[in-house]
Amino acid sequence: MFVVLVTFAIKEGRMKDFLPLMKANAAQSLNAEPGCHVFEICRDAQDIVLYEVYDDRAAFDVHLASDHFLTFDAQIADMVLDKHVRLFSEVYR
Repeated sequence: MFVVLVTFAIKEGRMKDFLPLMKANAAQSLNAEPGCHVFEICRDAQDIVLYEVYDDRAAFDVHLASDHFLTFDAQIADMVLDKHVRLFSEVYR
């Protein structure tokens, strides 16, 4: 398994625009990418944290190259103050 944690700091007043786009991207990732198993969106007032689980790094790379992700990434560019991505290649249960 390959886990991705993404933290977005969203500009004030833009959460209402950002969240529907984020939800659509998550749904498309789960529906169209066989290597994507979990795509959870967590939020507080101005931050979004994504918890994503893929088969492996290659499956995550497929996600990054997908049309729906590239469209989403362009749509949210002016809504985001900061974005931090952490990648985990080992998962223990």
